[in-house]
Amino acid sequence: MSRSITLSVTPMTIRWAAVALGATIVTLALIGTTGGPRTVLAAEPNLPEEHAISVTGIGRVLLAPDTADVRLGVVIQRPTATEARAAAATAMTGVIDVIRKAGIADKDIQTSMLSLQPVYDYNKQSTPPPLVGFQVVNTLNIVVRDLGKVGDLIDDAIAAGATSVDGVSFRVENPAAAEAQARKAAVEDARAKANALAAAAGVSIVGVSAISEQSGPTPYPVPYERAALAADGAGTPVQPGQTEISVSVSIVFRIG
Repeated sequence: MSRSITLSVTPMTIRWAAVALGATIVTLALIGTTGGPRTVLAAEPNLPEEHAISVTGIGRVLLAPDTADVRLGVVIQRPTATEARAAAATAMTGVIDVIRKAGIADKDIQTSMLSLQPVYDYNKQSTPPPLVGFQVVNTLNIVVRDLGKVGDLIDDAIAAGATSVDGVSFRVENPAAAEAQARKAAVEDARAKANALAAAAGVSIVGVSAISEQSGPTPYPVPYERAALAADGAGTPVQPGQTEISVSVSIVFRIG
């Protein structure tokens, strides 16, 4: 007598079968990692390492400056704010007049600071400290394109009422040509360094991977204080010296 067996397959049965199969595969994989040999199905390709030399080259060009930036001003203290403002205004008007008489154009005369502040005596043992007056600070930035006028301009401004000379710096008005020359020298310097390194390592340079640049003039500021200026009638000496235009380049050379 024969028996017939009927299997009922439902979607739920299929899902449980898939789960069981997955668990079996995971178990076999764990056994492979802890016990016997295992087969690597896929691996990332070994990318070739880039060989390069990274160096920095510097190019410098020295040249005579043709422009000066002079910073001077008026600092005045009076018992009241009104008195301080009026005295400072009178002094600065006289300073601007002598600057214009020296041939400085209005576009080269710029107010860089103007402030009115109360002044307290902190030496007194009292709280709050007593108010002793008000101070006005008015500062100008002046571009002087005739360097022979710088010394006389400082003297005349002080005679007209300026009380501070904060600094003088010299520069080149148009540094483009000097920057191009310095840039070429910087690249040559970088290549010379790279060639020396490559020769020492027994490799050769086959190309350039990257270049970056930093450039700018290097002015030499000349500070002044009123107390240091000549009081015997002699003019204030000013020496422009030289201005350095420098360019720095970082170059990555490929080697082979």
